[in-house]
Amino acid sequence: MNNSSYLKKYVRNHPDNKMAWYLLGKEYEASGQEGKAHYCYIQAGSVYEAFEASKVPADLWQEYQENLLQESKRKEKNKRRWRRAFLALMILLLATLPQVQAPGRTTPTSADLVNTAPLPVQEEDEANAATEPEEQAVSSVPGFTAQRYFNDPSSRQAGLASLLEESQKGTSSSVSGQQAVLGMDTAGIWALWSRSMPVVYTIDKNPGQGKITVQSFDPEACDCDPPEPGQLQTDAPDWIERQESLAVLMSAMRHFKQSRGEWPEQLSDLTGEFPGNWLAGSNAIMEQAFVPLLAELKGLSGSSGEADGDAASPEAGNGSGQGAALLAGEPFFTEPIEVLVDPASHQLAVVSGKTILRTYKVGLGGERTPEGSFQISDKVVNPNGRDNGEFGSRGMQLSDTNYAIHGTDEPDSIGKDESLGCIRMDKEDVEELFDMIPKGTKVTIKKGILPKLEPRHEQRFELKHRQNQTNPHRTYRWLS
Repeated sequence: MNNSSYLKKYVRNHPDNKMAWYLLGKEYEASGQEGKAHYCYIQAGSVYEAFEASKVPADLWQEYQENLLQESKRKEKNKRRWRRAFLALMILLLATLPQVQAPGRTTPTSADLVNTAPLPVQEEDEANAATEPEEQAVSSVPGFTAQRYFNDPSSRQAGLASLLEESQKGTSSSVSGQQAVLGMDTAGIWALWSRSMPVVYTIDKNPGQGKITVQSFDPEACDCDPPEPGQLQTDAPDWIERQESLAVLMSAMRHFKQSRGEWPEQLSDLTGEFPGNWLAGSNAIMEQAFVPLLAELKGLSGSSGEADGDAASPEAGNGSGQGAALLAGEPFFTEPIEVLVDPASHQLAVVSGKTILRTYKVGLGGERTPEGSFQISDKVVNPNGRDNGEFGSRGMQLSDTNYAIHGTDEPDSIGKDESLGCIRMDKEDVEELFDMIPKGTKVTIKKGILPKLEPRHEQRFELKHRQNQTNPHRTYRWLS
């Protein structure tokens, strides 16, 4: 316990540093004080879970711990040493990941990976100049993913550990090559998806050369002057838009299967005229991804049927072939899209799992708005026969009820309880929602289910190739 007093002092000064709590717990455990160790592990949270599973050698922990203790004495001087120790730790963790290799290649050892730890930022240009062409080819085409990104360094590191843990389970979008990680803000249990998520770091994995490099683009996280993400940040919006399209398409396919008892055979099965408008339209991403995504969904459900054409080939589903429609790690969203409405805050959110894709301010009816679970049973354009009527330009009925999510000709009622129970939205908001949520989408109305968020004014999700979605046989009489 020679170091325990320094570690206790450190966690008192840095109570949010989960890695320090973890190391203090290791000290207590080594001295037989299991109760204190257990308490420290609880404070360490996800860091404990990630690194206990990694089985990192004790000498690496000792090196990291010594650097952490030095930081408590000479904070400014040793920040960079601490970062290098952490990156070395990440490298050892990456060494445990399953790797895809060409025949005849051997798996690099942990020692090989330690010897190829990334250089400080100011030295990387020189290292890149000496890189062999075949090494550069591995990371020339980056993949993307997104992850919760917190405001303190220890949580950022825990987030990186979580990503590596996902890679170990085979859910990472990149086994080799470069992976760019986009940072999501958080609100309680929720991750906040955005069209403007920044590139926060990249991971370059080259199993053939035994080299792994982690590059942060956040000066607070790396305590350095990092390079600009450049083309990666330029390419990120395309990936973000693509994942939204795949999430909408996958949700529509699942709802079609749930309703009809069979999978759609082609994209046009989802884009029929009302009432067959599971999707409000389509785009090029959906057209290219339908067949391989159908094959993936059939595989997940254990269906004995195979999709037509190239969907049954490995290349079509994993992005490894020329012109493959799905990239590795796609789709990013694996849970169906749902809608949550919080009467307490007059908010409506589009979510997938624990990620919020969109939030909108809505008008409600107070106690007249029913709580509970519903499904979108009808989606109709111009429910009053025109786009400026009582229900605006879009309407989405909630199950077999007289309630709906719709537009309004009273925009001042948004954020208030002036409806007879329906959910009112601004024109631009309801038109985007109409495109994002397929027919069959689950809608939950309950007080207190959402954090208080300000709607983001970003580029709208909009489907092209639209079909006729009016209902000339009915004039809707929802409870406004």
